[in-house]
Amino acid sequence: MPATVNILYEPLFPVSWSPVAEHHADGPSARVGLLDLLLRSHEIEGLAVPDAPAHSALLRILYALTARVTGLDEALEGPDDWQLLRDEVLADGCLPWKGIERYFARHRERFFLFDPEPGGRPWMQDPRLSDQCDPTSTAGVNKLVVTRPSGNNHSWFRHVRDASPDASTASEAVLNLLTWHYYGPSGRCSSRTVNGVTTASAKAGPLRTSLSYHPEGDTLFETLLAGLVPPTRDVAAERDLCPWEWDDLPDPDGPPPVLTGPCSRLTAGSMHALLLVPEEDGEGVRDAYITWAYRTGRQTRPDDDYLIWQISKQGNAYPRPADSGRALWRDLDALLLIDPPGVAQPRRPTVFEWAVEVSAELRVHALGFEQDGQAKDTQFVDAVTPPVLGFVEKRSARTQPAVGRLRALGERFGSRLDRALRRAWRTYVNDPKDSAHAWAQEGAGRYWPAAEREFWDRFGLLDRTGTALDGGLDATAARTAFLRLAVRAFDDVTASAARTQRGAKAVEEARIELFGDRRSKPVRPDAA
Repeated sequence: MPATVNILYEPLFPVSWSPVAEHHADGPSARVGLLDLLLRSHEIEGLAVPDAPAHSALLRILYALTARVTGLDEALEGPDDWQLLRDEVLADGCLPWKGIERYFARHRERFFLFDPEPGGRPWMQDPRLSDQCDPTSTAGVNKLVVTRPSGNNHSWFRHVRDASPDASTASEAVLNLLTWHYYGPSGRCSSRTVNGVTTASAKAGPLRTSLSYHPEGDTLFETLLAGLVPPTRDVAAERDLCPWEWDDLPDPDGPPPVLTGPCSRLTAGSMHALLLVPEEDGEGVRDAYITWAYRTGRQTRPDDDYLIWQISKQGNAYPRPADSGRALWRDLDALLLIDPPGVAQPRRPTVFEWAVEVSAELRVHALGFEQDGQAKDTQFVDAVTPPVLGFVEKRSARTQPAVGRLRALGERFGSRLDRALRRAWRTYVNDPKDSAHAWAQEGAGRYWPAAEREFWDRFGLLDRTGTALDGGLDATAARTAFLRLAVRAFDDVTASAARTQRGAKAVEEARIELFGDRRSKPVRPDAA
């Protein structure tokens, strides 16, 4: 079978067109090939990939390609010259078609999704797996598509059978291929035999469990330029390679490739090897090999410019994990401030140091996957803020701490509410060891959405001129507003129990936690 489905031309990637696009009537979920994604990025509002981890992974691929076709993959003269070049590209209003044409003319053969010919190099895949893995014990297409149940897992939204799986479309397959490369689990996988040794143990993908934050502009063109970070002076494009640029595939027995610069860090950190098996007509995918890529793993997680890094109690740096129950505004000061508060010493994603030079009206798009390090996947995380990155401008310096104070006030009363509800429940059931999740979770469900609305309302009132003291934040009014929300949630959750004598006593004793007064009761003079 000849190589088929070249992702440069096949419409595999869903996008939403901006109103100025000539063919935006195609619909909000029209798909385009990788070539059109770059050539028409100034007409595309953004990616419309429904799965957050695939969206995050595809953005990293596009960042690397953008750097390649614009020449922003090197900064030999330093970050100032790199910034000037990016300004020139921004002023042109679109990515350079000559750079795109020249790059893909050189690498076109490496962008086929299926290439079963001897010596073929299907995109982001390892053709050696058909010989090194047992063809009767493949992972299967249900395992490839992360939203499908496979193996002994229960079916919730879709009934599929591993013995007779539905084929995957090429679009679905390529997006899930990326999800595996970036968010694949550690642990047991399909056996792979290399140099006579068979093993079936994989390391976790470089983004597994993490939440990444991307600057987002009015068009994909702005988003891609804002997402670039200048390389250090010692980065050379001919050594900082993406996987499809390698002359030869790396040795699975050897160490993983050294990530020498932004392009390799963006695209070559995977610890999994995959190979898609096409249907007979070469259009869809009927099976997949999924196994380990390197026998030895990296000792540390590769640095990533789109993560919030923080410090554990043991002093180790780790990326802030994805949490589907945590709203994006609670991370906002860690995104806007160079030295945000917090015992975890969070470090702002590096990309935001450079993004605002593209536009002060950039939003923050958070994308991630709540999961554990091995097999358990819980939920995608996908959230966008209003335009906020203008706050990192120096002229708004007084406003920056106000964002942190506002976020901290919201967190403070959320924490007090949680403590008060747990205390009330334990007193009510007379069991001090009870986990008390019932009331705490119901209270969180009431408080946090309301607190988020309060946060953005007050965020919109902050001073943009940089002249008002404390950024124009009325801290007293904000404190009163968050306290009012916490009291309302507490009363609503405990209303039914408060009708009984025992419940009313438990509720009233715990209410004091909302006000932060944890002092012990005063001792009466006659108590002794």
